[in-house]
Amino acid sequence: MTSTTSVSRPADDLRVGELRPSQLLHTYGVGAVADLPNLSVMILGLDEWALEQAAIVPEERLLAAVRSKLGNQVQNLRMPPYTPEDPNDFSGAWSRIGVPVAVFPGWLRCTDNRCNRLAPADSGLFHLLPNSFAPDQTRYVHSCRESGRRRPTAVPARFVSACPAGHLDDFPWMYFVHRGAPHGPDHTLKLVERGTTGEAANIFVECSCEVKARSMAEAIGTRSELVLPACRGRHPHLGTFEPCTEQTRTMALGATNGWFAMQLRVFSLPHAENPVDSAVAEHWAGLQVVASLPRETARLVLPTQVMWPQLERFGADEVLNAIARHRDGIQSGAVEDVDALDIAGPEWLAFTGRPQNHPNFSVSNEPVPPTHRNWLSQVRLVKRLREVSALYGFSRIDAPEWGSATSGGPVQEENRAPLTGSAPSWVPCAETRGEGIFLRFDEQRVATWEQNPDVIRRAGILRAAHRKWCAQRRTAAEWPGIRYLLLHTFAHVLIREFALECGYGASGIGERIYARSGNDPMAGILLYTAAPDSEGTLGGLVTLGGQHRLGALIDQALEAARLCGSDPLCADHNPVAHGRLHGAACHACLFAAETSCERGNHFLDRELLVETFSGRPGGFFTP
Repeated sequence: MTSTTSVSRPADDLRVGELRPSQLLHTYGVGAVADLPNLSVMILGLDEWALEQAAIVPEERLLAAVRSKLGNQVQNLRMPPYTPEDPNDFSGAWSRIGVPVAVFPGWLRCTDNRCNRLAPADSGLFHLLPNSFAPDQTRYVHSCRESGRRRPTAVPARFVSACPAGHLDDFPWMYFVHRGAPHGPDHTLKLVERGTTGEAANIFVECSCEVKARSMAEAIGTRSELVLPACRGRHPHLGTFEPCTEQTRTMALGATNGWFAMQLRVFSLPHAENPVDSAVAEHWAGLQVVASLPRETARLVLPTQVMWPQLERFGADEVLNAIARHRDGIQSGAVEDVDALDIAGPEWLAFTGRPQNHPNFSVSNEPVPPTHRNWLSQVRLVKRLREVSALYGFSRIDAPEWGSATSGGPVQEENRAPLTGSAPSWVPCAETRGEGIFLRFDEQRVATWEQNPDVIRRAGILRAAHRKWCAQRRTAAEWPGIRYLLLHTFAHVLIREFALECGYGASGIGERIYARSGNDPMAGILLYTAAPDSEGTLGGLVTLGGQHRLGALIDQALEAARLCGSDPLCADHNPVAHGRLHGAACHACLFAAETSCERGNHFLDRELLVETFSGRPGGFFTP
């Protein structure tokens, strides 16, 4: 079943809400602001997390990839702290175990229209009312009304300050309303809305002194550089300040560009054909102590180890035999270290190799639809799949320019904000389980298509647009190659078609593109869906991979790609003119949800698949 972890204030162990573990990586990770019904809180840095109930996740490939980003001092990957809830004990130990948070922003506003007082939460004007039975109803109140009447709720101030370097701070209310002039400590502020639209032009900051009220519209846009102070370099999730030369920008509380996760993701692959050998190899970091003990002693120690619940089904004797085989293999050099930085290589071998049937990875063969055997060489049904994601940083205002999920994540990370005050010894992770369909293109057909003069011409246009895009952003993002664009576009048209048939929404179907030329070429896609539930998904996607259904679905997807609702504008789009990373692609035909696309809807072009409204040749599926 899906688990949730509490979020609480570390100072008083006050539980204020719940989040799913996956949300702590994708939406409300370290440094992000979580909007609760009556509170706005920030997830604190990893230094504040209690690790007693944070389970270690053994995934060596992912751990090695994280180390390449953060350093070799990273010891392990951990799930968020979690203890099963006891419904009969609302104040038990489980209610004090969770992810620590702090109130942010630090300024609150009274919701009484006759008051509208704006002041810091720790000014003594507001009082916190906890609610042990309904933690999400915990709130601040302002005692501006007479006794005996319900005190109005105090809500977080609507605006904060941020900078592209990843810093976040309270909006400088006093500085802003006084136009940077000095002011005394006895001044009081109000945040008043004079219209009904809620736009910034109708929101005014008023001071108790004679200074003129100021509209928040002056703090937004290009004018903000003239009215706001320089960035203080504040990391509220760490409680630190650092030098910063960036100019602050006004940001609405809860804005989507307030926090962008930087993640690495891998699929759990079997380490050996024998399930017990694979399980031992997966947990080898914790089993090395057992491997050094005499067999009888090891038999007694093994059930006390943290990974024993995952190994118990094999029996102690089988596990000890597998430990001995793995130890002897390491000593003889038979077990080689796999380059965990190459995320795509091992996964490609697992999907294209012999069928597997493991608890976290089950792949079986399926006949290729007869009408598509000229370009499709292999179809694999992935009935069980486990994906592990790790959070290693985040950015604000500007999203990281994502690379392929199989190439190690973002390619530009200059503005990565840290998760800890010092070098981290662990990072949070989350796991999901699901299913998928793997399609392997015929390598000879793809290589021949790449040499087509029409394809070379189109690749030149798209590459020129890529160079212009990089120049505009002063970045050096890598060109993925025309092969990647072909496979990526094909994945998107299939996602749209599958979503109509499998019962999952398009936003719930993800992609993994395997595109590589050279000595070890790859040309394939994996479309999968996964859920944090311990049982995974329900099989609706795998059923579409049968040869009697897949062929028709591919035909329908390609037919739909020929015409877009925005044609001829979409088909005739010139990517070079505006420095775009896509050709004939838009929201009406190819763009997918952020949760589905590994490239942020970049590197797409219908013209590489079929003949579009433009009539230009070169499509892979054009007769």
